[in-house]
Amino acid sequence: MKLIIRYSNKKDKNPAITLHLHRCIKAALAAEGVTVPCEINILVTDDQGIRVINQTTRGIDKETDVLSFPMFQFEPGNFPEDVSELMDPQTGLLPLGDMAISLERAKDQAKRFGNSLKREVGYLTIHSILHLLGYDHLDEGEQKRQMRIREEIIAEELGLLR
Repeated sequence: MKLIIRYSNKKDKNPAITLHLHRCIKAALAAEGVTVPCEINILVTDDQGIRVINQTTRGIDKETDVLSFPMFQFEPGNFPEDVSELMDPQTGLLPLGDMAISLERAKDQAKRFGNSLKREVGYLTIHSILHLLGYDHLDEGEQKRQMRIREEIIAEELGLLR
């Protein structure tokens, strides 16, 4: 697995958060049955940074906690057995996509929800990985319920309890 993690603010760069991102991504991929080597680009930013990305990519002029940009459209909970034709021939990796996390928003939400920053960053990371693997929550029905169940199961496996 190759993770490219960039921090938009050097003051936010934190080895513990970087390690935690790796751990959460690895656990989410394993829980979803992804066994091929993957590449994921992660930007850890602040509210202003994620607001610009949200405006540019989605036309929504407001900050959010996490954004996900999948490279492929997978069926949720049914990762394909053969992805050989999707692999990058130069790297031998499956480029799953990109994510952006607002560390500022994660800190605020951790306080508001009574969670640790570790729980909040972990949950947002798991949430984003599930988006890269085809999960969505555009409706308030079955898709959202399915995604929330998977998020909580993976978070619990990592000991990221509320």
